[in-house]
Amino acid sequence: MCFHPWSDWTLPLMSLAELRAVIDRWSEISVELGASYSWVQIFENKGAMMGCSNPHPHCQIWASNFLPSEASLEDRTQRKHLSERGVPMLLEYAQLEAERKERIVVENADWLVVVPHWAVWPFQTLLLPRRHVCRLQDLRDGERDSLASILKRLLTKYDNLFQVPFPYSMGWHGAPTGAYLDADCSHWQLHAHYYPPLLRSATVRKFMVGYEMLAQAQRDLTPEQASGSGRGDGRRREKAPGGAGRSAGCSPTHSP
Repeated sequence: MCFHPWSDWTLPLMSLAELRAVIDRWSEISVELGASYSWVQIFENKGAMMGCSNPHPHCQIWASNFLPSEASLEDRTQRKHLSERGVPMLLEYAQLEAERKERIVVENADWLVVVPHWAVWPFQTLLLPRRHVCRLQDLRDGERDSLASILKRLLTKYDNLFQVPFPYSMGWHGAPTGAYLDADCSHWQLHAHYYPPLLRSATVRKFMVGYEMLAQAQRDLTPEQASGSGRGDGRRREKAPGGAGRSAGCSPTHSP
């Protein structure tokens, strides 16, 4: 799915109206494919460092008639949490992070972006709605507008961190579809994972190797340090196709 007709453009450079159109299309495709498939995975690999060979701004959507491993894990853990505590896990987690304000990167009335305490990638983030929402298609009109706004702010902050189009893999997770549409999925909370590989600069990345691959992941930065790196405001100048200039405002898992 292409985001924009300009091949050298990226999501943080798009207007809020253009971002809203992307969100609406994500929702439409989720409904279309979700009518037949149990899992619809929307994801974006941005940058050559993440294996993206096509520079045109785009995402991919895969659909399967089964729950993949990560989805199955999230289904089990969220179901268990709801049965034990009576509240969706990620809804409760968002409320706790909003109260503590230790790991927040950006927030608005409807959404919260945090570096989760279990993050293993240096600038990994988790995007969460403040209201209980199971799927993308369940978002209200105003929540879609505010999602466009917070996406622009988050992704601009990523780009500003090392003054480079920030590479990442991201994806949406929501309640299963297909045969699960008639099931009780109230334990699910919609969320998006962002997994960027960069560590200290535009050219120095984190490698998940050795002890981290064979034993346990290690943090190079604490979640509090990483979230603090993204809170600064600023503006960065981007060259638009045809030589015109355009400025982009800066306002910058694994589930438990």
